[in-house]
Order: sequence, then structure tokens, then C-alpha cells
Amino acid sequence: MKLVRHGDPGQEKPGILDDAGRRLDLSAEFTDWNHEFFYSGGMARLRRLLDRQPALPTVADGVRWAAPIARPGMLMCIGLNYSDHARESGMAIPTEPILFQKATNTVVGPYDDVLIPRLSQKTDWEVELGIVIGADALYLDSPEQALNHIAGYTIVHDVSEREFQLERGGQWTKGKSCPTFSPVGPWLATPDEVGDPQALDLALSVNGVRRQTGNTRTMIFSCAHVVHYLSQFMRLEAGDLIATGTPPGVGLGMKPPVYLVPGDEVELSVQGLGTQRQVFRSA
Repeated sequence: MKLVRHGDPGQEKPGILDDAGRRLDLSAEFTDWNHEFFYSGGMARLRRLLDRQPALPTVADGVRWAAPIARPGMLMCIGLNYSDHARESGMAIPTEPILFQKATNTVVGPYDDVLIPRLSQKTDWEVELGIVIGADALYLDSPEQALNHIAGYTIVHDVSEREFQLERGGQWTKGKSCPTFSPVGPWLATPDEVGDPQALDLALSVNGVRRQTGNTRTMIFSCAHVVHYLSQFMRLEAGDLIATGTPPGVGLGMKPPVYLVPGDEVELSVQGLGTQRQVFRSA
């Protein structure tokens, strides 16, 4: 299944993307793709509904694509999870996952504009594979068990302000939590749709010029490892979102560094998960 949401900000409705690429509205059957939906077995109910092949309303082409999940309870991120990205950043390859959080109110739709903060001179791009938690997880026994707690995968654009992140007290969350800094989507694909999450191509272009090219096989810590690891320290709740790190090619790593300016257009993709596109504008 591919879960989507549609509608203006604050008025989003749940839906699915069918095999023909049409968005179908499910707001008559479900409130939203949120914590309550995932926690209460909503995915199984959705599958049973779709097995009956009901006639569902089609969403008009011009309706906004929203993030495919409602605002998560937590947006946890894994830093330096690609060895070649760690090297381009001039940082040691981690021996355990590096954790930081983004404010959950940074989540926006995959085609929404992204706002460059008023004080920013160093806004940067990062394409990432996102994991959506499908069932609460705490003290999981193994990475294999962790796979049973994943509802699916999506694209996360982990937009970052490098001065705020690295030069203003070394607080990563501060450089990651500016408004609109987490475009998500366009859809959430269930694990059966994705196949092996450690064999997905990632790409990002700025103004038509390829900047990032990678594959999840070069992750230091796999998706299953990350979910298992996090569960040893915190309760992951249904509907939470994890951004798993970015491959090389970010602006910070260029010589000299290159950052985004108003009017820049960024396009990013993850194999099987669609394509995002944002225009960057001044806040």
C-alpha cells in the first residue's frame, strides 16, 4: 500500500495512491494517518477495507499533497550514518548511532515551499530515507524484531542550517528545527512495497544539477538496527518518524561550501518512494 494525505495545511485528509497513480480519498472511513490509526491496528483495518475493493472518491489533481502521516509525536534523526558523508563532513565515522531531534512542527508536504531563516547564510540540503513506526517499541530483543514495528518508508528532506548547527554552540537540533525544514512524502510505502530497505538509490539535484547520489546499502547502521537501538533508550510510538541519514554531496562538503539561496529549486528521490520538489524562499 501507498498512504497519502491531501488538502490545505490544517485540513489534511487521508488517502491512498492506487496502482494507476490516482489519489483516492479515505476520509469517510478514517480520521487520519496518525498515532491512533497506527496504534490501534489501523493498517490491518485498511487492508481489509481495500480487499473489498470499495469505490473511493478520486482526489483532484490540483489538491495539495500533504505529508503522508500526521504530525508525529517524535522526529528522531540519525547523524553521519553514511561513512562517505562523515568523511566529507570532516567527522569521525561513528561507532554507535548519533542521535538528534527535529521539531515535529517542521514537517510539511513534499512540494511545499521551504523557508530560508532570516538569519541564515548556510541553509543546506539532505535527502534521507524515513522510517515510520507502526507499533510502539521499547526494549526490542533484536533488529529482526524491529522490522515488525515498521509501518513503512518515505522520503525525508532533512534541511539543515549549518551555522546554527555547528557554529552557534554545537547544537544540532537548533540547526535542524527551523519552520518547513522537514518536507516528507509524497507517500508512505509499506514494507512489502519497498522490498529491501538497504538497497534503495537516493538522489538530489539543485537547479537541475545532481548533488547527491547514494544507496542505502552504504548505511553504517541499517534501518532494523536503528529501530532496535533506539528502543533501548526510549519508547518509539506508533506514527513516529525516523530520518536515517544522508549520503555524500551536501553543500557543507563542497570546496568551497555551497548553500541554498531564495529561488533555488531542489528535487530529491528515493527508489520506490517517489520524488519531492521544493522551491526555497526567504522567511
